[in-house]
Amino acid sequence: RRWPAPARRRHAGVISFQDVHKRYPNGREALAGLSIEIGTGEMAFLTGHSGAGKSTVLKLIALLERPTRGKVVVGGHDTATVRPRGIPLYRRQIGVVFQDNKLLAERPVYDNVALPLAIAGVPRREMDRRVRAALDQVGLLGREANLPIELSAGEQQRVGIARAVIAKPPLLIADEPTGNLDPDLALEVMNLFRRFNDVGVTVVIATHDVHLIDRMGLRRIHIEQGHL
Repeated sequence: RRWPAPARRRHAGVISFQDVHKRYPNGREALAGLSIEIGTGEMAFLTGHSGAGKSTVLKLIALLERPTRGKVVVGGHDTATVRPRGIPLYRRQIGVVFQDNKLLAERPVYDNVALPLAIAGVPRREMDRRVRAALDQVGLLGREANLPIELSAGEQQRVGIARAVIAKPPLLIADEPTGNLDPDLALEVMNLFRRFNDVGVTVVIATHDVHLIDRMGLRRIHIEQGHL
């Protein structure tokens, strides 16, 4: 199989962590002075053992959490300045893919993919067009009426990716998106992320699959006990 070319030269940072600390209410310090920058249009992987702080980085990017100290800037926005009522608008710039898909089990593929557009009030005709386009991008066009249980694990993950990209966000983050997949399916999913990166989407993926990402020749950001 042909592997993608090495990462391109980075441009201005779309994500900047400046001496970021994160301590949870139970006293656990997930990040301890982390400073990183991820460039616009870059594809990068967060690695480290379980509990190292990878998922916390993604939560801070998505404003699911806020730092205890330090500065997090995403797409030019200092997250400290984003008020609670502004979080939904802020999150429109970010597509999120979860390990367990978080699909609505009783709703068909169409409804799962269309959810971000439905929340945003997009008209039905435009929604239909964009759902079909998103499913076509992930190789699932024609499966709109299927329930998630009728799909394989890899297909379910691709539905999650279609939902994440349907609003055309400039930033895509994923937390262990291949954790439940066999090596062949993991490769398919990673190549999907690379395809979106090839058209300019910034992609940040937290993963344990270091053998796969080392072969892909892309940037690896290793986190250990909350440090770079």
